[in-house]
Amino acid sequence: MPIGAGKYDGICSFVRIETEAVAAIVLVIGGNRGSGFSVQTTNAAIQQELPRMLEVMAQEIRTSLDPEQEGGSGVH
Repeated sequence: MPIGAGKYDGICSFVRIETEAVAAIVLVIGGNRGSGFSVQTTNAAIQQELPRMLEVMAQEIRTSLDPEQEGGSGVH
């Protein structure tokens, strides 16, 4: 995870503050500043756990897109 402010850090701050969240992740694909992401958290444990959490999310997305899996949409 990059250290310091990124190009979408201000937007990530807005999301975290407005939602009163412990952590926020903003992922932008093809935005007006290009693609990028920002992560903010005040909890070191979340920061350490983030790679595993993202891997779980990626697997859930893959499963939901697989027409062979129960509940999969098969949309690619």
